[in-house]
Amino acid sequence: MTNFKVPTRDEVSESNQAIFDNLKGKLGFVPNLYAYYAKNETALADVLAFGARKTTLSNKEKEVVNLVTSQINGCDYCQAAHTAIGKMNGFTDEQVLEVRSGNISFDNKFDALAKFTTAVVENRGKASTESKEAFFAAGYTESNMIDTVVLIGDKIISNYIHNITQFAVDFPAAPVLETANV
Repeated sequence: MTNFKVPTRDEVSESNQAIFDNLKGKLGFVPNLYAYYAKNETALADVLAFGARKTTLSNKEKEVVNLVTSQINGCDYCQAAHTAIGKMNGFTDEQVLEVRSGNISFDNKFDALAKFTTAVVENRGKASTESKEAFFAAGYTESNMIDTVVLIGDKIISNYIHNITQFAVDFPAAPVLETANV
C-alpha cells in the first residue's frame, strides 16, 4: 500500500516555501492539504488562487456547498476543515450537522442550496428539475448557479486528493453524522 507523506517546508520548491510562509503568517500553520499540494510546482498556488476568486455566494453559502460536497464524497479532511470554517462563519455545531445532512430546517434558502448541491454532486451535474426550480425559487440566479458549480468542482478536487492519500487530518475531527440524507 502506498504511504503518502505531507512535505515539510524544506521539501518543497522555493516558490512553494514562500506560500508556506504566507499561510503560516495568516493561519498560524500550513494545513496538511495545502502542504500536500506543494508536492507539485504549481498546484498550491493554483488552488489558492481558485479558492480566492470573487463569487456571488456569501461565506455561509460557500460553506453549505463545501460541507454538503465533502459529506457526499466522504472526505474526512474537508468535513473537519469546513466544520471549523463554518463555525467561524457563524454556524452552530447543530447547524453544521444539518448542513452536512443536506436537509436544513433553519434557513429555507440554504436548504435549497444544499439540495441543489446534493443533486449536482450525486448526479455528476445532472441536477433534477425539482432541485433547479427550488434553487431559483429561493432567489438564486444563474450567476449563483455558476459559482455553486465552480465551488463544487474546487471542493471535489480537494476531496479526491485527500480520499486518495489519507494523510493526517490537522483540524478537530468533524462529528459523525448519524443519519446522512445525502
